[in-house]
Amino acid sequence: MTQTSMLRQITDFANRANPYPLYEELRKTPVLHEEDDGPYIISTYHDIEALLHDPRISSDAANLAAPGADELSGPEATGLPPSFIRLDPPEHDRLRRIANSSFGPPHQPHRVDNMRGQLEEIVTELIDGLGDAREIDLVDQVAYPFPVTVICRLLGVPREDEPRFRAWVDPIVAGLDPDSRTAADSEKAAQEARLQLGMYLNGLVEQRHKEARDDMLSDLVHSHGPDGSMTTMEVLSTSVLLLIAGHETTVNLITNGMLTLLRYPQYLERLRDDPGLSVRIVEELLRYEPPVQLLPQRTCIADLEVHGVTIPKGSRIWFVLGAGNRDPHRFTDPDRFDPDRQDIQHLGFGSGIHSCFGAPLARLEAQIALSQLARRLDNPRLVEDPPPYRPNAVLRGPRHLDIAIDGIK
Repeated sequence: MTQTSMLRQITDFANRANPYPLYEELRKTPVLHEEDDGPYIISTYHDIEALLHDPRISSDAANLAAPGADELSGPEATGLPPSFIRLDPPEHDRLRRIANSSFGPPHQPHRVDNMRGQLEEIVTELIDGLGDAREIDLVDQVAYPFPVTVICRLLGVPREDEPRFRAWVDPIVAGLDPDSRTAADSEKAAQEARLQLGMYLNGLVEQRHKEARDDMLSDLVHSHGPDGSMTTMEVLSTSVLLLIAGHETTVNLITNGMLTLLRYPQYLERLRDDPGLSVRIVEELLRYEPPVQLLPQRTCIADLEVHGVTIPKGSRIWFVLGAGNRDPHRFTDPDRFDPDRQDIQHLGFGSGIHSCFGAPLARLEAQIALSQLARRLDNPRLVEDPPPYRPNAVLRGPRHLDIAIDGIK
């Protein structure tokens, strides 16, 4: 394997099913820079962790010395201002604090935990809907519809509008995985869906201005803390962020999780008997098969030196979380899935000021979904291993996960 081919191999679909041998090779060159205008690739745990906490690392594309040309960044293309994950302090901090005041401690410490009953109900309905099937596609029938329904309930989308909401989400999500043969049509459908979704959400925001309800959208609209209020456009941008980022992370976490448990049936059996094991299983999954494999949208705003390599101001940086999570200098026997591991301080949700905003909800969704699937699927077996993967190198997960079963308990 030549160094000059490494960057292309990371993004090559042929390596999607198992990128980890490639990551092992990548870690031998902790700072990889192959092309003059290419990114600097960071792949070891301690370097990623340190740099994600370094104020010289920017998430704002405006700081790029040569904007564009990053094949993995992709445009937000929502017609909305950048969400806070694309901003730096102080604006990032202001928007994130306002959003967090309606999502978690100290103002709403129980919002996510109070959704547990709803999450259980949604998963139960999805599994009940499998009927007497003897083969299921976990992605299309459970992992995909589950999180979008949850986001609808969190934001306060009326139940009768949830089918419309899901119909807009489908082409937006498909646009994240463009097929070269249909890329133009896919992007056109995604743009139309984003427009329709934006208009719909704007109508909900106007309603909440007039009459607040017990939902996150109302909290975002009526938040008047020390950081002031969000504009309508900022509320819409934050809502779309919750929808797209929250949906994609959770779909992959659940799907990668079930795939891993079917490959390690001893843990599937233990989870069936002990739902409490789901907490450790999900944490180890976030290390072992993280739903976000790499963070490509970072720039340095000053010259950096890492392992004797100077990264010039304005350069693009990729943090390969999937490689860091399997760094043998950080984790013992890193290529082994082990929920009993005593130290699982993974990079699955990033780190630093941009650590995943929706992590508490994603964790709970995955814990509930995997626990119920373990308990209710009778004798589940993989139909195809490896399954077909999505093209996306950043949001890595199976596009379909066909499972043969003897029935639903």
